[in-house]
Amino acid sequence: MTNDTFKLQAEARTKFGKGAARQIRRDHKIPAVMYGHGAEPVHITLPGHDAMMALKHANALLTIVLDGDEQLALAKDVQRDPIKPVIEHVDLVIVRKGEKVTVDVSVHVEGEAAPETVVSLDHSSVQVEAEATNIPESITVSVEGLEAGTQILAGALELPEGSTLVTDPEALVVNVTQQISQEALDAELAEAEAEAGVEHEEPEAAEGEAAEAAEGEAAEGDAEKSEDA
Repeated sequence: MTNDTFKLQAEARTKFGKGAARQIRRDHKIPAVMYGHGAEPVHITLPGHDAMMALKHANALLTIVLDGDEQLALAKDVQRDPIKPVIEHVDLVIVRKGEKVTVDVSVHVEGEAAPETVVSLDHSSVQVEAEATNIPESITVSVEGLEAGTQILAGALELPEGSTLVTDPEALVVNVTQQISQEALDAELAEAEAEAGVEHEEPEAAEGEAAEAAEGEAAEGDAEKSEDA
């Protein structure tokens, strides 16, 4: 699956600083800067809702319309509010049709491995080189029926046509291991606690000590009453 193109109507930005940026966001717009190919950086604002919807797609190819001119761009950096679902700023890099770019593409796992196995995704994304107008949104890996001990390296991924792997082909992406039983987990925990010097009181001993303590407190109470009398 390759990335779609999203057209965004931009406006030139002449006011800068935190105060200006806050005002832009209050107007439901997003401050952004667009640069690349030797051009001077252009400060713009993007329509908030449309930009947020477009940037939900990984490596979305954007058509920025500014003063009637159209420019293809990719989001190089998206700054998001750590609490609210708000985009604070976007860095856009200008691209050309036919131009090759290097991007991170997410890896998605599908299917069910063999019973009693655990599937680990060691690399959630890989770097690929692709045409700016034909960037894959994701790479899918099937683990259907794979047995424990199976490893899928980056070089074994099936890339969409026109994409070239940049990540080390020997990098481990998917690892299928044997599921650990509860007994084995308990044994490992006990071994780790023994090495750390952790000791657990026997339940009966603990109950006996508690009973002795209670009896001692009761005896002290009776002695105090006798003295008062």
